[in-house]
Amino acid sequence: MLGITDLSTYLVGLALIILLPGPNSLYVVSVAARSGPRVAYRAAAGVLCGDTVLMTLSAGGVASLLQTSPVLFAVVKFAGAGYLTWLAVGMLRGAWALWRGREARRAEPAEAPRAPKEAVERPYRRALVVSLLNPKAILFFISFFVQFVDPSYAHPVLSFLTLGAWAQLFSFTYLSVLIFSGTYLAATFRRRKRLTAGLSAGAGAAFLGFAAKLSLASAG
Repeated sequence: MLGITDLSTYLVGLALIILLPGPNSLYVVSVAARSGPRVAYRAAAGVLCGDTVLMTLSAGGVASLLQTSPVLFAVVKFAGAGYLTWLAVGMLRGAWALWRGREARRAEPAEAPRAPKEAVERPYRRALVVSLLNPKAILFFISFFVQFVDPSYAHPVLSFLTLGAWAQLFSFTYLSVLIFSGTYLAATFRRRKRLTAGLSAGAGAAFLGFAAKLSLASAG
């Protein structure tokens, strides 16, 4: 159907891959916990747009270029690792400030800091950059998609569009679950500043781990 050789296998593999934790999903759920679902969906939109760009580049063969050019791959790899490290440092600093100032913050309205954070953080742009600076994702798209596209099909663009639409549907559903889970957790632990600081620090440490893993990644 539409040049797709084995749709059921593709969907199973896609679900398993999307469920694996990564910097995109972790960032979205952290935004949901701090700023609510409305702002978190901006981050989710950044993830979806970034994935769309990567899928388009993969279909056009750019991922193959990265795979055959060690220098270009290294540039993209270390740029992505650096950006993840910058995000991690920001999360760790925020956790430390929350830990030290938890007593003073109790007297402030819970919704007061939301607008400034939202304006400074720009969740859509951050999520988009995190998605685009991920060479492993580019290589994954090209290596995974081509396995399910019939090379003899007359309109391969339709095959890639169909596979991409399924990927975006799965991703949007998963991110929606994370967003409302993060909102629920935030409402449950809103007054537990130590726990909130601990979770933020844990997210920052996870981002450092993603950055280290990405910096050690290879194109092969």
